[in-house]
Amino acid sequence: ERWAGGVDSVGSHTLANVLSMTSYGGAIAACGLAGGMDLPGSVAPFILRGVSLLGIDSVMAPKPVRLEAWRRIGADLDLKKLSTLSRTIGFDGIVAAARDIVEGKIRGRVVVDM
Repeated sequence: ERWAGGVDSVGSHTLANVLSMTSYGGAIAACGLAGGMDLPGSVAPFILRGVSLLGIDSVMAPKPVRLEAWRRIGADLDLKKLSTLSRTIGFDGIVAAARDIVEGKIRGRVVVDM
């Protein structure tokens, strides 16, 4: 059990993995399907540890709900912490970053500066 909570934007195996590592009473918000719509996991996190899976609807959510979410992010999020969620690389760093992704060494986002 590694995480108390998290946000998954990939889905599929990535979401199943984070659910399997979520601690008792934890919650994971799912907001993307880049890795696939399937969920190849077990019900164990839900029934043995009370883990919650929360779906985030960013497409059909009414505009006032989306505006309030953006307002809260702007008001509540520490920008210093936000900067730790991504790193920027040049084209010369793509091969090494791809290798790190495959090896599971990347957390957050990698932005390629064009």
